[in-house]
Amino acid sequence: MIQKTAIIALADGFEEVEALGTADVLIRNGIRVILAGINGISVQGAHGIRVNADLTLAQAPLNQADALILPGGMPGATALRDCAPLGDALRAAKARGAVCAAICAAPIALHSFGVIDTETVTGYPGCEALSLKPGLVFTGAPVEHDGNVITGKAPGATFAFASEIALALGVSPAASENVLKGMFVKS
Repeated sequence: MIQKTAIIALADGFEEVEALGTADVLIRNGIRVILAGINGISVQGAHGIRVNADLTLAQAPLNQADALILPGGMPGATALRDCAPLGDALRAAKARGAVCAAICAAPIALHSFGVIDTETVTGYPGCEALSLKPGLVFTGAPVEHDGNVITGKAPGATFAFASEIALALGVSPAASENVLKGMFVKS
């Protein structure tokens, strides 16, 4: 099997658990993860943790990624929403069938870029306004997977969110379950 690649876009104010927890679970599942800072290599999380991304968004192989992932956090999610090159990459990813994933407040970026249209989605409380778009269903569930769009509710859903991405990228349910069991995470 060819190794899949997931790119996690980071903006200042990203939710650390959602970004790094997702990266960790995907790596443990054999997926190559690239952290891409939208404005530079050094990115500061919402709780003051500074991370050095692997690349900038401009350097990242966006058109080759099997998944583009957006962590939430504020003001990180709004910075992602306002990043036009990220929007272009997400629309192209959805069109070619790549996974477009967002957790917490980050589904606002998927909405803003027109990546979610008639899907069933979830997100942080307050994102219910997404359901005002005709055809879009907001559930508030921990994780939703509709077509090639995966959304998660909040930091507490990170393991389930990351596991759903791994499954969508071809990891077997048994292998994904073993990763969670090895981390002592209930699935």
